[in-house]
Amino acid sequence: MYGMLSPVTTQARPPQGPEHALATEVVAALTARGSTVATAESLTGGMLASLLTSVPGASACVVGGVVSYATRVKQDLLGVPEDVVDRHGVVSGECAAAMAVGVRTLLAVDLGVATTGVAGPDLQEGKPAGTVWIAVATAEGTEVSLLALTGDRDAIRRGTCRAALELVLAVLRREDGALG
Repeated sequence: MYGMLSPVTTQARPPQGPEHALATEVVAALTARGSTVATAESLTGGMLASLLTSVPGASACVVGGVVSYATRVKQDLLGVPEDVVDRHGVVSGECAAAMAVGVRTLLAVDLGVATTGVAGPDLQEGKPAGTVWIAVATAEGTEVSLLALTGDRDAIRRGTCRAALELVLAVLRREDGALG
């Protein structure tokens, strides 16, 4: 039997900050061109998808996302080849690219965006905190970028989201420029 809970009233604060401004720009750009996006996130743990969906109207372009914190999720759900993990590790450009392509295919979207890396404080695969790879996959190809971020876990994760949103915008601008 379920009981009725009393409603909770609280004042919600609107999202703010540079990441939200970038997310707003990404949603506007994707919506204007009629494109869709999905995320594949490891160290950001859904933060990138949360930023995108915090923008009013995001449902016009954001399809969904996969939080692939565990290696087996990267492999089983996103299709990252075992060989990529064995040869390059999960903190690699090759893994980020495979994740972006995998989520693009899995969720049938125009752009797949992936984040993988070390939020810290401990080393992972011998790599220090702040070593991050991001990737954006489109029908035209996949762009990958290596980041060397500093700060605590939260700063690294937020910096990763900011860089991923900037990469999406750069890819969209480049593709739009190629069309015009």
